[in-house]
Amino acid sequence: MIAETTVDLARTLDFTDKFLGWMRGRGAVLIVTHDHPDPDSLAAAMALKHLITVKTGQPATVAFGGMIGRGENRVMVRKLEIDLVPLNTLDLDRFPVVCMVDSQPGTGNNSYPFDRRVDLVIDHHPLRESCRNVRWVDVREEYGATATMLFEYLEAQKVSYGTKLATILYYAIKSETQDLGRDWIRADRRAYLHLLPLVNNSILFDILHAEVPRAYFAHFSHAIRNAMIYNEVLVFNLFEIDTPDMVAELADFLLRVDEVKIVLGMGHYKDGVALSFRTLRNDLNSGEIMQTLVAGFGTGGGHDMIAGGQIPDTPADRDTLVRLEQTLTQRLLQTLGCYPVPGLPLVAE
Repeated sequence: MIAETTVDLARTLDFTDKFLGWMRGRGAVLIVTHDHPDPDSLAAAMALKHLITVKTGQPATVAFGGMIGRGENRVMVRKLEIDLVPLNTLDLDRFPVVCMVDSQPGTGNNSYPFDRRVDLVIDHHPLRESCRNVRWVDVREEYGATATMLFEYLEAQKVSYGTKLATILYYAIKSETQDLGRDWIRADRRAYLHLLPLVNNSILFDILHAEVPRAYFAHFSHAIRNAMIYNEVLVFNLFEIDTPDMVAELADFLLRVDEVKIVLGMGHYKDGVALSFRTLRNDLNSGEIMQTLVAGFGTGGGHDMIAGGQIPDTPADRDTLVRLEQTLTQRLLQTLGCYPVPGLPLVAE
């Protein structure tokens, strides 16, 4: 999807001048990503850290909740020397300044305590009411990637950066927009094309061809065998998973099934359920649909074509997960106006 959005570097310069001026001299900075951070969240955090280091000289720590699960993301963190620490290992009282990227307070997808102050939010998801008490807020939901916003921050502030940060930002935009194939605007394409000549192609190749364990393919087998199709809707349940990233990865993969336009996936991780929603239909808003699906159960959100959700405190037994799948499927089909529809297995046993 292409949106006619003009890059406004004057606005970006004004905003960054103000929050950097406010931040200067206040001490250590904490930058919080969303849980199980993806490339966009990691890139935004590292670019913000670089901006703060260059412009104010303040020490900045990037912290995350959950895990780095996906093979490509682990290679990205290692090869590009992304320095981050688990949020639960930090004394949060040591940070007079707290920033949040690619997420917002109280959304359910980050582990930062909701009752603690957040000073700066930079995000490309729809603005939440929870940001009303945040001093500095830059939310541009029309943007395909938060990394694009941080690229413009560096550009507006005339901050130079090396090939590793360029590679981080490029890969983030590439993965978040599926190579400018979904939820992108002209600002994303502009950043993508500017960063491309600066990329370390050898490292990018290693990221895109990351080795994975054999258990990784068991999830593919499980998803394919459990997937049910309801006209243009495909629903799959992975049941127990060792990384929540698998749900989103398989949702992307199964969206390639012929005549399928909508995919809903779920999997049980630790004490809750991770959800992922994908669509090829331009007349739907995935974030709104996800919020409808999890109403009363958990939290969720997203963009026009992609969304995610979390349902906490869910037992891992198979019967509970089957019932939850049935409930979510019924809600989805009712939301789409096509309930009841008989389901057919993706593959016949």
